Amino acid sequence: MMELDPKLNAAPEQIRHIHIMGICGTGMAALAGMLKASGFTVTGSDSGVYPPMSDFLKGQGIEAASGYGPQNLAPRPDLVIVGNVITRKNPEAQGLAAAAITYLSFPQALAHFFISSRTSLVVTGTHGKTTTSSLLASALHQAGLDPSFMIGGIVREFEANFRLGHGPHFVAEGDEYDTAFFDKGSKFLHYRPQIAIITSVEFDHADIFADLDAIKRSFRKFVALLPKDGLIIAHLDDPNVAEIVADAPCEVQGYGFRPELTWSLADVRADQGMTRFQVRHKGQDWAELAVRMPGRHNCLNSLAVTAVLHRIGLAPAQINTALASFGGVKRRQEVRGVEAGITVIDDFAHHPTAVRETLGALKAAYTNQRLVTVFEPRTNSSRRAIFQQDYVSAFDAADLIVIRRPIPLDNVPTEELFSSEQLAADLRKRGLQALSFGDTDSIIAHLMTILKKGDVVAILSNGGFDNIHSRLLAQLQETIRPN
Repeated sequence: MMELDPKLNAAPEQIRHIHIMGICGTGMAALAGMLKASGFTVTGSDSGVYPPMSDFLKGQGIEAASGYGPQNLAPRPDLVIVGNVITRKNPEAQGLAAAAITYLSFPQALAHFFISSRTSLVVTGTHGKTTTSSLLASALHQAGLDPSFMIGGIVREFEANFRLGHGPHFVAEGDEYDTAFFDKGSKFLHYRPQIAIITSVEFDHADIFADLDAIKRSFRKFVALLPKDGLIIAHLDDPNVAEIVADAPCEVQGYGFRPELTWSLADVRADQGMTRFQVRHKGQDWAELAVRMPGRHNCLNSLAVTAVLHRIGLAPAQINTALASFGGVKRRQEVRGVEAGITVIDDFAHHPTAVRETLGALKAAYTNQRLVTVFEPRTNSSRRAIFQQDYVSAFDAADLIVIRRPIPLDNVPTEELFSSEQLAADLRKRGLQALSFGDTDSIIAHLMTILKKGDVVAILSNGGFDNIHSRLLAQLQETIRPN
């Protein structure tokens, strides 16, 4: 297959029709919308085209074929963008090879058409990158800088995960996952960073990376991309982050809780629905800021964004206004509803560290209320035994834990798979109330027997979890509906 010459202009005259393989992925659909808004004719294909993504694409005026095949490449497009769900054996990929049509991966296309003409602000890390990049994009917008962005979650302020602005900045969530079947490097290696945030580095994506060292190697390649006049905002409380930025080619500003760092936090406290914290810059009190998100980890995310905004030239008062107005990201500590006095929260947490931080934040935010946690291991990593022991200490903030038995991974030996039954048993040994269930229906039925007014139900999964949130709220509503 041929690849597009990256030296071509952002919108070469010979490219009018762009076809996207795997168009129903969240990022791919967003890219399709951006390309359509930029004047290209856009078509696409996916294994299944159904709501809500089919409605989104139709609303954008984009035709999407259901199912893959060479017939989707007629009429012949000028460029094909290949999603990382596409394998080399995919019939449409084979048709693409036979037709010798120019093609790009998703991150190559995003960089080529949208990032290359702007100042690239890239947020990376094992945890927190969606919230942090959303907060940064929102703050730039609040400050009147009209940013563009592509983020892995729906930003409430825009009700979208992408935006094409007229300002000089592009905010990209830098995913370390692999790019495409023809490029196994991390997506963030294509994003041409000029300012970068690195929130954390831990082992994850066991289907892609062999071990922590493999992840570190990818992050080191990312760090090496920064220009000499660039800037890295690095969470130096994390020793893995400190290690990978040690030989950075540009300035590194550390952030965290240690007072000797360039940016540090102090006096974190909850106050009437806000989390307030003191920011210290180079050892001196700099400003008191506040966000409408609970938890020390969200204060750290806000501190990283503060450092970037300071570099861009915003004053402390502007930064405080921008941070305080941030409405959050869907599926990140999102309250889905309150019925019968019971609050149901949706969160994306799945890595043990993310579970621990999320539950700790929720426990602090909902003081003196019982925290019931429902956990679905769904990622390739969480369904393996690699985190089996790490999860045992991740649920300490919960008062009751319910774990769904995961769908087994194909071609992974049984002894290498995560066991929800074992985790529940290990949690009980720590004095916690924990149960394992084989399916979502059983979980909902059990919750309906034990939930009481004042409870907070935190549902943790990186997937749809069989629509458990809406189903639970509907059943709770039935319990208080008059006869």
